[in-house]
Amino acid sequence: MIERVEPESVGLCSRRLERVSNWAREQVERQRLPGLSVLIHRRGAVAHLECAGLRDVEQGRPVEADTVFRIYSMTKPVTSVALMMLYEEGHFQLDDPLAKFIPAFRDMQVMEAMGTSGQRLVPASQLITIRHLLTHTSGLTYGFMQSNPVDALYREHKLDFSRRHEELAEMVDRLAALPLICHPGSAWNYSVSTDVAGRLVEVLSGLPLERFFRERIFQPLGMTDTGFTVSPSSRARFAALYGPEGGGGMGDVNANRDPTELRPELPGGLRLIDPADESSFHQPARLCSGGGGLVGTIEDYLRFSRMLLNGGALEAERLLSPKTVAFMTANHLGGDLASMGQPRFSETSYEGIGFGLGFSVMLDPARAQVVGTAGEYAWGGAASTAFWVDPAEQMIVILMTQLMPSSSYPLRRELRTLTYQALID
Repeated sequence: MIERVEPESVGLCSRRLERVSNWAREQVERQRLPGLSVLIHRRGAVAHLECAGLRDVEQGRPVEADTVFRIYSMTKPVTSVALMMLYEEGHFQLDDPLAKFIPAFRDMQVMEAMGTSGQRLVPASQLITIRHLLTHTSGLTYGFMQSNPVDALYREHKLDFSRRHEELAEMVDRLAALPLICHPGSAWNYSVSTDVAGRLVEVLSGLPLERFFRERIFQPLGMTDTGFTVSPSSRARFAALYGPEGGGGMGDVNANRDPTELRPELPGGLRLIDPADESSFHQPARLCSGGGGLVGTIEDYLRFSRMLLNGGALEAERLLSPKTVAFMTANHLGGDLASMGQPRFSETSYEGIGFGLGFSVMLDPARAQVVGTAGEYAWGGAASTAFWVDPAEQMIVILMTQLMPSSSYPLRRELRTLTYQALID
């Protein structure tokens, strides 16, 4: 049960927060989204929780505070926390080669372009390190990117960590047999790096990833509805997954478009992708994807986010030290993501945005062209979910919905503006 306080008691304006509620209802009315939840937490309390629309359009079931969502890549911060818990226990150093623990990554090659004459394979200039995994500078990619020959190889070899019936260890070893998209450390590329990090958690801890998450993170934090499978007790609360009618697929996520380009907006309308009652998430997963395999509620993710904002602890449970959380949420790149070869991702410009160990990090809101605070950290999921933690404002914002891909509408940027305009203190 999420208890709320008067917004003014934590420096937010009730009247201005009505704009967030109106925006949420508008997304449903325009058929941009089937339904959504927005939560704003500030100075230790929930000041706003808006649930609008339906979690299952076909069945007429409303979105409620305890609706269970596919959080996809919002799994990545959880995996990063798990790996850094093992770092604190002395299992590795960040500059350790990945091949020290997963030997299949010992002799990696890079596919380089040769002008108009095709591509060639060359030895990687250095070994992939654990830091490269956590910062997405490993040279790995995603098969859905559809932007280069390497991701085409991923599709050809069925290197898809959402294939829940396969084995994680075997999938990772098959991945290591394919070339990299670039030399490790040379560029930022969103990738299956965090799935490999999830396998590394298993190797270092001696536990299956699902068990490590459950025993070391979810149970201590009281995240009772989060896991790689929808529990029987949560099935009636699970949301269906939708896509925009006539919209593109996941290949649009990394489209390198001119941000000033005038493009027609999608007209609205939804198509069902994964029914709530028939989803594969009801079945146990053999392959637990550390990059995108979790489902959970907005309340559970709030507990995880509060742990981060509190410097690694929630109530009586400590997962990380404050120093480690500060280290993870600092920028670990030489500059911003644009300078590392990624000018834009999903609906967001990456000028002025850096990357830490599992999170994007705001460096300069003016360069990012979106209101925010230097030092805030964030990430989102493929079904348009998002969260950010703003330590300076003592604020957490979480958006839960189920529309894939996340690049369909500029939801996260719109919500940022509406959230920050409600601050009065």
